[in-house]
Amino acid sequence: MAKIITIDLRTKQRTQLVDITAEIERIVSQSGVKEGTVRIFTPHTTAGLTINENADPTVVEDMLMELNKIVPLNDGYRHLEGNSAAHIKSSLTGASLSVFITGGRLLLGTWQGLYFCEFDGPRQRQVLVKVTED
Repeated sequence: MAKIITIDLRTKQRTQLVDITAEIERIVSQSGVKEGTVRIFTPHTTAGLTINENADPTVVEDMLMELNKIVPLNDGYRHLEGNSAAHIKSSLTGASLSVFITGGRLLLGTWQGLYFCEFDGPRQRQVLVKVTED
């Protein structure tokens, strides 16, 4: 039975995308699974996960800029905690990803990377990873 591995992250900004591709690749490699799936989940209601380009860092900057325009920090929200924007962004990105493994490696596109999305930082966060064999 595959075990769940926890990645601990400390984010540094209110909104931030953290490239976790190398860490997920390391976990997949250490699992010894050649053909299967890696499932990635974050148990936070003000954070998310996404797959996007990781070759040009300005893509991440543009993504955050536009998410902040679409869902501004202050917009008359009723949630008293003051982080409604983070909850909405979390729902937009989602809390989980699944990626195929083939030949012992993540099956990602040439420019794709895996990102943890912080929307209510800085905070201590977790990403849970489970590698399963086909």
